[in-house]
Order: sequence, then structure tokens, then C-alpha cells
Amino acid sequence: MRATRWMLPLLLAALAPMAMAATPTIAGERHGVTTLNSAAIRDGARRGVLRFTVWYPAMPGSEETPLTIGPPDAPLFEVGRAAKDAPIAGGRLPTLLLSHGNGGTARMMGWLGTALARAGYLVIAVDHPGNNGADEMTLAGSVLTWLRADDLKAALAAVQADPQLGPHVDASRLGVVGYSAGGFTALLSAGARPDMTRLLAFCQAHPDDGVCRPQQEAAAHTMAARLAAAASPQLQPYVQHAQDDRSIAGVRAVFVLAPAIVQAFAPEQLKVLRQPVMIVLGSADEVAPPVTNGDVAAALIPKATLHALPGVGHYDFLSACTPLADERLQALCMTAVPKEQTHAVAVEDAVRFFGEALR
Repeated sequence: MRATRWMLPLLLAALAPMAMAATPTIAGERHGVTTLNSAAIRDGARRGVLRFTVWYPAMPGSEETPLTIGPPDAPLFEVGRAAKDAPIAGGRLPTLLLSHGNGGTARMMGWLGTALARAGYLVIAVDHPGNNGADEMTLAGSVLTWLRADDLKAALAAVQADPQLGPHVDASRLGVVGYSAGGFTALLSAGARPDMTRLLAFCQAHPDDGVCRPQQEAAAHTMAARLAAAASPQLQPYVQHAQDDRSIAGVRAVFVLAPAIVQAFAPEQLKVLRQPVMIVLGSADEVAPPVTNGDVAAALIPKATLHALPGVGHYDFLSACTPLADERLQALCMTAVPKEQTHAVAVEDAVRFFGEALR
């Protein structure tokens, strides 16, 4: 009898992790807005507001619904699933700031945000004003790329001030995630200062580099058009502060996917970063070529780790396409490697990386 009494607690303790692992984890989703003065100069409707989305682990029993992009009856992208406005599970959670690419949205990166939420993170993603796919793409949004870091800072402050979300933010375990131009944003947030004249000189010498060509998300935003906008009286006050420090206090780790605009950083700006940085990119990326972007960052950042995925292109890190998108948006949807495979690798890398870096 005595042996049995001792063995039962030990058996229950051994089974507990198995029971927890068997319990399905649920991602919750909430939306918010905050005021931001610099949004008005970038937003096509001159709105001084910033939209943000928060993903987090939700209480058991919360009901998830599909997340899509496009008309409800004809969606173009399948993002995943989340429970809207569900109660949050747990206390203070390690917190990640998420920046989308040029012409993207917070929702487009939901495949990663919801996966990180299921892994126990509170993820704050933004729609960068004037540079997102839900609104008009403006020249100011394309030119004033350094203001993207201010967007993340403003969203973090808004979530910290929210009575429901704020108590769950753990600012002592803060990380940043960025895709494409969001990778540039993440490096800004970590403390690297850009020199946009350096990027201009690079593009004048290498006009066919993927970063220097007009992007299909805003084909009219040529280098000449961006230069004219940067010289305008409206943008000059912002351009004069392009090299200001835009680091976000407390950022301990940086995870970037297919980073772009890396040539805007002088080598010493990348060498000064002290946070661990993980870079995941596709070897077939022609939009942000690794040789002039991710590879450069990996070689210069002291605590950088590089994971190059063979055959993966730039847009493989977008949400999964529906059959309708496969027909209409072939450039964004055609992949040599299935997107779900690329996403699974990226999620595994991110969960492992932040699990080690934000312990």
C-alpha cells in the first residue's frame, strides 16, 4: 500500500506533460487602433491612426474561425485560424513585435503570428500606414521606411496601456519579427541606424538589384518618383531625421525572414548590434537577393544565425494562396517548394530561437 501511494503521484506527474501536449492550443486575435502623428503624412487619406492586430494563446474552449484575405465569398489567401476576442490564457507572456513587408498587412503574416501565439507568445503586428495592401500605397509610405519602427513602438505602447491586453505583456522578454521590408524594420528596432544615401548609391550602381527595381505591389513607385517625393517640402522634415535612433527599448532578440533594404545600413551599424539575430531566407529570392541582403547581415551582425532554404523564393513567406489566387496572382503564388513546408520550417526556427533567446 505504501509503495502504491508513492507511485501514484509519480505516475500522475509523468503523465501531466503528455496531457498538456494533447490539449489543443488555441490562438486568439484582437484588433486595435492608436493615434500616431507620422501616420498622417504616409496614409493616403491623411489619417493619423495606426491599426494593429494582437495574437495570443487563448483560453481552452475558445472557438477559432478561419482567417482569410480578400472578399468573404472569394478569398485570395488562407491565413489560418484564430478565436476573435477570446479571453487570454496565462499571465505575462513573452512579447513579439511583427512587421510585414512592402505592401503587405498584419493579416498576411498571420500564419506566423498565430503559430507563435499557440507557442505561448503575445504577438503585436501592425499595418504600416501608406505601405500596406489594405489601403492606398503612397509614395510617402514607400520613402519614409524608417518610420516603420515608430509604428511598432506605438503599437507596443498602445497594447501595454490596454486594460485587457496590457497585464499580459512581458516587456522584459521582448523580441521583433520582420519579413522583407519588415526585416529592415526589425533591425531598426534593434538599434541599427540607416543611411538612405548609401542605399541610393547602391541602387545607382546596381539598378537591376531586386530591392532597387519597382516592386509589383507599387509599380509606379520608381526610384525617380521616390527621389522626387523625398525632396518635396512635405517629406523633407522627415527625411532630415532618417538617421535618428529608432531602437525600441528592451528588444532582446530579432528574427527576420527574407530581409530587404539591408544596403541602407553601413557595416558598422550592423556590427554594433548585440542581440541574437536569426535570418531565414530563400536561396531563390530575386526580390531581396541574399547576396546583397540577408547574407550581408549574417556576415556583419556578431550574433547572427543564417538558415537558407533551397529553392525558396521571396513570396513563399506570404500566406497560402487559394485556387482563385493561384489563377490571378501567379507571381505571388507559384512556388518550387510548397508554402506549407516553408512555413513549417520558419515557425520551427522562430519558436526554437525565441525559446532560447527570451528565456
